[in-house]
Amino acid sequence: MKILLDECVDQKLRLAFAEHDCQTAAYAKLTGLKNGALLAAAEVANFEILITTDQEIPYQQNLDGRQISILILCANTNRLADLKLLVPAALHALNSVEPGQVLRLR
Repeated sequence: MKILLDECVDQKLRLAFAEHDCQTAAYAKLTGLKNGALLAAAEVANFEILITTDQEIPYQQNLDGRQISILILCANTNRLADLKLLVPAALHALNSVEPGQVLRLR
């Protein structure tokens, strides 16, 4: 699965998704893009999943018809140690998430 880590996610988290093609926004040359522009560019680059900590995206973007899915990591902080606690749930979610779907992981 092709996964994009949003800029707000510690780039070291990509190592937890080693079985997938997981890229940071910087590596994919998608830095500086926000919300709709980021989603559109990620879809053009054939990303299937965006992993973010931005809990506002579902309220700011209409995901109907989108091919990309979003996993929102809702940890206590955005520190790597806290985000890593959600990796098992994220890996499990990758098996069932549908295009255009948003899943909040706690």
